[in-house]
Amino acid sequence: MDGGETHLCAPDKEENDEDDAPDCLSRVRLVDAPILLFVCYHRALRGELNELRRLAETSSLQNVSHSRELILKLHRRFEFFKLALKYHCVAEDEVIFPALDVHVKNVVCTYSLEHNCTEDLFTSIFHYLDELMNPNENLSEMFQELIYCMGILKTTMFQHMLKEEEQVFPLLMQKFSTKEQALLVWQFICSVPIMLLQQVLPWMASFLSADKQAELRQCLNEIAPMEKELQEVLISWLGSNVQTFTEVWFLSKEVQCADPLNMETSLGMNSSNRNFRTISNQKKENFFDVEDRSNKVNVLHLWHDAIKKDMKEILEELYEIRSSACFQNLDSLLIQIKFFADVLIFYRNAQKKFFPSVLSELGYGWLTKCTEQFLSESHIEDLQRLLFYNAESGMPLCKFVEELYRELKLFMTGLNNQFAFQETEVFTVIQMNCGNGMLEMLMSFILHMMPLGLLKCVITWFSVHLSEIESRSILSCMKQGNPFVHGSVALLLQEWFRVGYSGKTSTEKFRQDLWHIFKSKSSLLTEQVKKAPGFSFLNYDKPHKGSIISGKNCLSYSSSGFNNVVKYETPYSTRINLHIFFPATAMKLNHCPRFQATNSSSISFLDDPKPIDLIFFVHKAIKKDLDYLVHGSAELEKNVDLLVDFRKRFNLISFLHQIHRETEDEIAFPALEAMTEAKNISLSHTIDHELEVQHFNKISCILDKMSDLHLSVSSFKTNTWEKRMLKHNQLCRKLREICKSMHKILSDHVNREEIEIWHLIRDFSNSEQIKIVGCMLGRISAEILQDMIPWLMASLTPEEQHVSMFLWSMVTKNTMFDEWLAEWWEGYSIAKETERSNDPPVQTVEPLEIISKYLSEEVLDELREESSSNKSILLSQDHSCDSKDLSHNCNLDGKAKVLKAKQNSSECLEGGNQMSDNSKQAFTKVTEITCSINDIGQSFQFSVNSGFYDRLMKISQDDLEIAIRKVSRDSSLDLQKKSYIIQNLLMSRWIVRQQISCSEVAVTSNGQEFPGQLPSYRDPLKQIYGCKHYKRNCKLFAACCNQLHTCIHCHNEEVSDHSIDRKSITKMMCMKCLMIQPISAMCSTASCRNFSMAKYYCRICRLFDDEREIYHCPYCNLCRVGKGLGVDYFHCMNCNACMSRSLTVHICREKSLEDNCPICHEYIFTSCAPVKALPCGHAMHSICFQEYTYFNYTCPICYKSLGDMQNALQVYFRMLDALLAEEKIPDEHLGQTQLQVILCNDCEKKGAAPFHWLYHKCPSCGSYNTRVL
Repeated sequence: MDGGETHLCAPDKEENDEDDAPDCLSRVRLVDAPILLFVCYHRALRGELNELRRLAETSSLQNVSHSRELILKLHRRFEFFKLALKYHCVAEDEVIFPALDVHVKNVVCTYSLEHNCTEDLFTSIFHYLDELMNPNENLSEMFQELIYCMGILKTTMFQHMLKEEEQVFPLLMQKFSTKEQALLVWQFICSVPIMLLQQVLPWMASFLSADKQAELRQCLNEIAPMEKELQEVLISWLGSNVQTFTEVWFLSKEVQCADPLNMETSLGMNSSNRNFRTISNQKKENFFDVEDRSNKVNVLHLWHDAIKKDMKEILEELYEIRSSACFQNLDSLLIQIKFFADVLIFYRNAQKKFFPSVLSELGYGWLTKCTEQFLSESHIEDLQRLLFYNAESGMPLCKFVEELYRELKLFMTGLNNQFAFQETEVFTVIQMNCGNGMLEMLMSFILHMMPLGLLKCVITWFSVHLSEIESRSILSCMKQGNPFVHGSVALLLQEWFRVGYSGKTSTEKFRQDLWHIFKSKSSLLTEQVKKAPGFSFLNYDKPHKGSIISGKNCLSYSSSGFNNVVKYETPYSTRINLHIFFPATAMKLNHCPRFQATNSSSISFLDDPKPIDLIFFVHKAIKKDLDYLVHGSAELEKNVDLLVDFRKRFNLISFLHQIHRETEDEIAFPALEAMTEAKNISLSHTIDHELEVQHFNKISCILDKMSDLHLSVSSFKTNTWEKRMLKHNQLCRKLREICKSMHKILSDHVNREEIEIWHLIRDFSNSEQIKIVGCMLGRISAEILQDMIPWLMASLTPEEQHVSMFLWSMVTKNTMFDEWLAEWWEGYSIAKETERSNDPPVQTVEPLEIISKYLSEEVLDELREESSSNKSILLSQDHSCDSKDLSHNCNLDGKAKVLKAKQNSSECLEGGNQMSDNSKQAFTKVTEITCSINDIGQSFQFSVNSGFYDRLMKISQDDLEIAIRKVSRDSSLDLQKKSYIIQNLLMSRWIVRQQISCSEVAVTSNGQEFPGQLPSYRDPLKQIYGCKHYKRNCKLFAACCNQLHTCIHCHNEEVSDHSIDRKSITKMMCMKCLMIQPISAMCSTASCRNFSMAKYYCRICRLFDDEREIYHCPYCNLCRVGKGLGVDYFHCMNCNACMSRSLTVHICREKSLEDNCPICHEYIFTSCAPVKALPCGHAMHSICFQEYTYFNYTCPICYKSLGDMQNALQVYFRMLDALLAEEKIPDEHLGQTQLQVILCNDCEKKGAAPFHWLYHKCPSCGSYNTRVL
């Protein structure tokens, strides 16, 4: 495979449409909505990522030498892109999202979670870039994997940004004024390092149109403070032609490029072709030219002295607070410590970039390792963690102060030692070789690396510590120019320096400014500090009188906080750089509590299963299928024959995901949002679902193209074979990229749901969860479940399978779901049989064998003698030998039955059916009786001609009563066994008749004589097969009576002594060929040629129908008329009824249909007639309802009104009002008031109504459906 094969086909037009922001945002001017500057940032990110993708594809087509240059360029641009994206995401997390969360809850957390989903993609991209720098045989494969990773990153980012533009930014424009939006944007700009900011602004503007660039310049003028120099700096950056992708990676420790770049490039200089020695010589000459002016000033020594002086004062004040336990000034100290911690972080990173290159070129490389030990990350991170003190950590305030003092003291010791080493060793070497100007250049580099908001504070603070001579000397050096500080920036720094040393500010004023800047996010301490002894200062709105005075409020996240903000503010978010340098610590301190939510893997599904856990199991199956799509798409390129299987599996995955998606959007999410505290939480997940549909459609489109291509390739024309296979490979690569992208997007989405949403639903009560999951399952048809259940079980461990079936049984406990499941799923039946096989077998005893011992001649004679001699005395407890043997046999049989009861109970526990003891016994009893009757003749056979049958048929009622009394008085039998034997004694004649009938049927069957073996017609004139019940082309063979009937209803109408069991029907007769054959959807004879018996065939119900829309409900385990569950019907698990989707909101009554119609008394659940659901929750036949409502308007069961009180019945009640108003009171009752106490059947309230012989109006609801108490 050559390099050209790795080049994917150009993106389709519809894919490029994703690059643009929504039109509603594009039409708004930046001046009117400054927050849309972030949308411009999105456009730049989209454009840059597209450029990087094209550059990577171009690199894959080049030769090795030229490709290496492009890879190096790609590496640098990706580093810039990653850093620009990182600052954008952190700014949203720490500036934009907290502000929005105050006004609209539960929106931003999911977007913050999405920000953390790209780190692994960047790791993979840089891994492949590093591998490509070392040519090998797998170069084309490496390029392909790189392009795949870039495609995944593009899809992930584009979807995230599109969601923000659809939900977040419209909310920001709605909730915040133009001024408030400007302050948010300005805080972001002031938190980005200058060296990066001067690269990002022109880079962002380069992707905008000329009109948008003009809007951007006007917007920056509006949001920037009224400082001429600062505005000129911003505008100059926008219009600059600075090389965009220089190495500004001084902020990221992992961005140390493997390629040995010279110091000039790493510091951001433009002259990349010159080596360091040339520059250092030129700079050395320039530095010595001004040595006379600056030799008395060592700027870095002054810098060190200022830091040490203030840090020492802070340490002393902290010692006093610790000793006195008075925390009055603690917050002010923490703000100062935070300021110096941020300053030292940037100082440390500047040295890491500056010293290695300089010292190596000067031949003092051994000093590099010493400088790298400056302020180790662990020391700074530990200090940062303490500064963001959290009372929830459980640390008392006194202990916190003690820990902070100890840590700060240790920190100061290391800092003083390192400063001393640098001043005596490192600075001396640089001064000797390069002059004092090189250290000044380092100082400029340090300032240039700081964010704009922090830089202003640093210059103000530093200038306060300088004398007039020192300040003028430094200003003179700035005027001479610097490779890091360009013209407009130098003027701005000079102005800020001049303000500091001119006396316009002071240490006190500087601390006030720090207070405003560092408290913009939130105060560093919590309510626990406010309640501490001696505390009076830490009131955020009332600064300390001694150190912080009342003044301008900086950016606040309350609606009133923006009104007092002065335009001169230069805010700075310290948490933004905390995210950049110490992301782990920032995550622990994150403001969103849901970030601390445990992952679904830590939830114990097996120990404490909840109904909603079924969703987690579905998520696990989805993730497994996503793995299959990635693996299968890779195999397609190697084996074309896998396309058919891959497409079938994809269609199944797509369909099941659609079901899962719709049930979440329409049932689970609305149920969750009904909670006040969870409002708005699901909208972003709904948008995810809509975008995921597009990915499934893309994959489906590619598979269609591949299928068409595969069919055309099958003609095997030699001329076109290679071209078609090349096209096939391109489609395979495109398919694999989309599958990988969807795997990433869908997996992240599922994880976010489990972290953010499902743990909230899991806190619902079991009944609420059962209702939600029941509504979700009640919309899934039997056909889908037959695919879904095996699909789900294949992804779970055996323990998880048991838990899932337990939960499924819990949700469907009022339905026939278990019965349906056992009838079609062999895996379910096998599992049950496997559980039973672990217990010893129980011998089945036929009922006639038991009762024969009670009805034998000897026993009956003995009982007659005892009965005649002791008519008035109870039977003796001592029995004859035969009786003792009988009792012994019965006891053995009773033990066997008890053993089986225990077995069934164990199965119920293992399968998850939590039944009561009484329910289990009833279930065991019914099972035993059914099995005994079905197994007649297997263990104990009587001959039809035997005398026992005749004796049973001729036995007198007195003899039967004698035998029943004997059983009733047998103390050796338990109650269940007595009940079973007595029931069989009473049914003995019926059992004999059934056996005689079965034997006659067997004889007739052997002779092949079947009554009704001829076609029947639904419409004889048109020769349409069927009956009055169904249109069908077959008859059913009833084994119970050895006859053929068109349907079950025909059998039950024609045969009066019994009803047919649908499960016993195993054969049918085709009405076309009149051949009896196993029941099936089509005729199996050759002459009929797969003649269809009906359009609809149900294997479970043995139902055929050729004219109506019918579906099988897995919860009723019956066929119903309709289009199906999820289409026009749903199944209510509590009512155990299929209902129209218009009745989604209804009065729920447990097993409401498992009752008789209150009018005709027919069993409603299995009735073929349409059923009417009443507003009160009861039900009756629709025909009965029509006849009943001719004369009544109340439910015959609960007496509530059948119609809507506000609509239909109001007319009737107004008529009664008019009627009563026209009635005249007799003369003898005039002036008398007589009230009657009534109870309203509708509102169930008591009241008083005027006397009347028939009509009494409820004073509460106005209904006349009342009764007198």
